[in-house]
Amino acid sequence: MQTKKRRNRKRPKRRAIYCPIHGCYLDSVSQKHRLYADKEEHLQARGMGRRASVRVMANYTTVPLVGEWLEAFWCEECQANEWHWVRQIEDKTYELSKIPADLWQQAQGVILPNGNPTVSEFTRRQSRRINATSVKDFAMVR
Repeated sequence: MQTKKRRNRKRPKRRAIYCPIHGCYLDSVSQKHRLYADKEEHLQARGMGRRASVRVMANYTTVPLVGEWLEAFWCEECQANEWHWVRQIEDKTYELSKIPADLWQQAQGVILPNGNPTVSEFTRRQSRRINATSVKDFAMVR
């Protein structure tokens, strides 16, 4: 009698990311927003020496920070979406913390809450207009 071979299924495991308050599993509700360093201080804060960080920033304008990103998660207990700064410590171990205000400036693909500083006030105002046919701002001075 021949026995049926069991397949060794290599299904990906869920990331073990848990709520820091309740300890329940967190479901991701956004994409990962990768972080980068554009100043020597950013690299020094992550353990790189002063000389090495100055040398790296002299050669590159930005350096991607491996194992760190910003991501939004849904907590079943809180019934809310929360943004967290995720740091991968080991292969499948993650550390969550609150996001400092200045860290949003280092994230890729994030819309700044104040808007793009290179956009004029006129353009910003026109983009928020409800009625696109309004030409109030285009009135000629007589």
